[in-house]
Amino acid sequence: MTDFRNAVEEVFRRESGRIIAGLIRVSQSFDLAEEAMQDALASALLDWQRSGLPANPAAWINAVAHRRLIDYARRNQTRRSNQDRLLYETLKSVAPPLPCSDAVAEEMSFPDDRLRLIFTCCHPALNTEAQVGLTLRTLGGLTTPEIARAFLLPEPTLAQRLVRAKRKIHDARIPYEVPPEHALAERLTAVQAVIYLVFNEGYAATAGDALVRRELCAEAIRLARTLCELMPNEPENLGLLALMLLHDSRRDARVNAAGELVPLEEQDRSTWHGAQIEEGLQLVEKSLLMGRVGPYHLQAAIAAVHAQARTAEQTDWNQIAALYAVLSRITGSPVIALNHAVAVAMSRGLETGLELIQQIATSGDLDSYYLYHAARADLLRRLRRNEEALAAYERALSLSANAVERRYLRRRMAELSNA
Repeated sequence: MTDFRNAVEEVFRRESGRIIAGLIRVSQSFDLAEEAMQDALASALLDWQRSGLPANPAAWINAVAHRRLIDYARRNQTRRSNQDRLLYETLKSVAPPLPCSDAVAEEMSFPDDRLRLIFTCCHPALNTEAQVGLTLRTLGGLTTPEIARAFLLPEPTLAQRLVRAKRKIHDARIPYEVPPEHALAERLTAVQAVIYLVFNEGYAATAGDALVRRELCAEAIRLARTLCELMPNEPENLGLLALMLLHDSRRDARVNAAGELVPLEEQDRSTWHGAQIEEGLQLVEKSLLMGRVGPYHLQAAIAAVHAQARTAEQTDWNQIAALYAVLSRITGSPVIALNHAVAVAMSRGLETGLELIQQIATSGDLDSYYLYHAARADLLRRLRRNEEALAAYERALSLSANAVERRYLRRRMAELSNA
């Protein structure tokens, strides 16, 4: 029974974004669409256990969910007109079921509904937390408890955020549509940012006992694949997917058997996932041929340089530094400037890189960013300026909330203290 339930839920999660997008278009309601989908899943668990999986499970769920929407509409109409309850039951019982036919499957193949939905979820009128939650709830197919656990939030808090976001969409009359061409680039940037935010929270968890939350990484990659399917001619969509695949390919090497963080240069590269690396490299090349280079493509190119190095010593740090220099000019991000400084340190000398890091400190933008202090500490450690390095590690430790990262910082501090 457990295996069967898992199989049904896998089908449900894989197809839920496509199905619910169509349900929202028909009902113009997130809540009704989600209720219809949950009813369809419950029906699937009962029916498929008796009769086996249908030839097209997604079309079956889609048809039943649409049937539920018809039932809801009839029920509401009956309440409004005060018709006899028996009449409603009779209509309901004789209404023919929606066919689970090729026509239904064909209707589901059109991407417009999902494209409308992802832009609705990431509308600028919603705050970032609401955008992330709605995207994972609808297109990602995650349940409210799953999202709450992933972001270490109390379930009621996450549920309230989702309710407020849906109310905002309703009250502000946010259109369920792909934005007009003049607004598309800005809105697409927000969509990409939300997907990458989900991935980053999975790849390097802000807090908690685990460094990596693989389910979030997997959901972000799946959402990026959907975005590439919907908008295949946007090179930054390909760059985003490539970036996440290349980073995720290293997931098994980032933490050792004792649960300790393993920095990139110390990782066992034989455990990196070759299929993901190959796909990521192909996507980088494909997006490059489109002739428009953006931040995600450049970050993916940097990840590709790391992925192609068979050993840490073979890493082409000069190329990485050059790519970060271009990326820094495009974004103006102090975090990118920090990464550029580290690449310079590895390619042109530790002192030169440290000078760049010290220059970044003058703005104060990264004073509360633990990785700034950790990067500075690492360069000071390599330069054998142990007391300064120890102070920088202590500052980084005070700013980190992730247990795995904190253990790594403490190990480095212990090594310095015993040196």
